[in-house]
Amino acid sequence: MPIRSRIRTVPDWPKKGIMFRDITTLLKDPVGLKLTVNDFVERYKDMDIDVIVGIDSRGFILGGALAYLLEKGFVPVRKKGKLPPETIAETYELEYGTDTIEVVKGSVEDGQKVLVVDDLIATGGTMLAACKLVKKL
Repeated sequence: MPIRSRIRTVPDWPKKGIMFRDITTLLKDPVGLKLTVNDFVERYKDMDIDVIVGIDSRGFILGGALAYLLEKGFVPVRKKGKLPPETIAETYELEYGTDTIEVVKGSVEDGQKVLVVDDLIATGGTMLAACKLVKKL
């Protein structure tokens, strides 16, 4: 069974007109999770990456597993108010509102090559905000 078929689609959530992709069904399936992480490893194993940044919260699961297997550092990007000071923040647009994410200041060093991981991309707003955060570091 392909990875795509292991992901549940929830229509009209969190608001009408949105087709939410719920990866809970993928994560609870040991074969699906292994296939997904192994696919990421194959895709990025030969790239010059120093640190993996995972976006709250499911990016922690996939990014953490990838960082472990590639023997790279891992940096969490969290929703506002979840990290200890001193943090850097970025506010961005969602397809259903706005949100703010933060990263601990100094968690990525100047010149480090970063791979940003999230569970999925809807509008790209969260990914773009995370990339802006990394550049601010």
